[in-house]
Amino acid sequence: MRRLLLIALSAGIAGATPLGGQETSGGAALSGVSGAQQIVASASVSDTPERPSAEPVALLGETIPPGSTRRLAWAGTEQFEGVGIDTPVLIAHGADPGPVLCLTGAVHGDELNGIEIVRRVLGQLEPGALAGTVIGVPIVNIQAFRDGSRYLPDRRDLNRHFPGSPGGSAASRIAHSLFTRVVRHCDALVDLHTGSFERINLPQLRADLSHAGVAALARGFGATVIVNSQPREGTLRAAATGAGIPTITFEAGGPAQLEPEQIAHGVRGIRALLDTLGMVAQPRPWRDHEATYVDSSWVRADRGGILMTAVDLGSEVRQGDLLGRLIDPITNKTTPIQAPSDGRVIGMARNQVLMPGFAAYHLGRQGQGPDDRLAPPMPDNEFSDTSE
Repeated sequence: MRRLLLIALSAGIAGATPLGGQETSGGAALSGVSGAQQIVASASVSDTPERPSAEPVALLGETIPPGSTRRLAWAGTEQFEGVGIDTPVLIAHGADPGPVLCLTGAVHGDELNGIEIVRRVLGQLEPGALAGTVIGVPIVNIQAFRDGSRYLPDRRDLNRHFPGSPGGSAASRIAHSLFTRVVRHCDALVDLHTGSFERINLPQLRADLSHAGVAALARGFGATVIVNSQPREGTLRAAATGAGIPTITFEAGGPAQLEPEQIAHGVRGIRALLDTLGMVAQPRPWRDHEATYVDSSWVRADRGGILMTAVDLGSEVRQGDLLGRLIDPITNKTTPIQAPSDGRVIGMARNQVLMPGFAAYHLGRQGQGPDDRLAPPMPDNEFSDTSE
């Protein structure tokens, strides 16, 4: 299974810059070894009697020796007064060669779970027992994080501007800097998100399963719901996959809170992926699988009021089941919100005051057979009200 997954992953990463390879101004690698060749080579490591030693790698102006960890700094933008804003980049470079996996958190500044997931994963790694390299950027959007906001100070959504441009808007410049200086060194990427605007998501992977490398990543993550979906243009997932770096988005929980169960799920899933990729050895790997969803729909509030939910995240519902109630705080009139179809609650609004049209419940429809699971991914407009 591990060898097949690595070979499938290699099919999607020929455009990645090997970590340590020299870049031109446009980000193209001058090294003679492609990311795909590195992955295929790593897949054959177990077949050789002696494992080759890893080479030092260069990232963000520093050289990291094999079998070591380092905290680096990336400055994607400046403050108003012209002072650069550094954000930490954590790297664990293994003693043995292998793939380069990147983890990114807080592309939206109010999404806290991903920050803690990156911290725990990198903190638990032993570089002497690691094959390959793990790069973690726990807080991509440092300006929005400091403001406690989803958006940059200019109100732009950073995750609509990848791969960016060196002469574009502030968001586009930050995206370009991250993409050229960090992301292009990766062989694969997991982008960590939560729900948005007081919505919470069941732990799930957004993945375009028609892409072999992306499907390999998703299947190696462990027991996590997979939503087969196209990435929206301008997202990190779309830009990285388009550049030959297979990328999945992990969504779990909601904004502005640290949620222990959601964090633990993400850490466990990434550890399972590291094991599947042959980067670490897990004594009890997480091999279970969850459902794959091939279709989904949002149930919206038809009127304003106070939402009081009647279901739990992850609940299976049937058409006509009560999802929640909208209560008019002035007249005390109650309006039920009912499931328009069978499905599973893979996302929902926290109890709050809603306006008409607000997306309150996200229902997923599970694929029943091989043809369903291989169906074309959902278009990105299905997720207009979710985090990514």
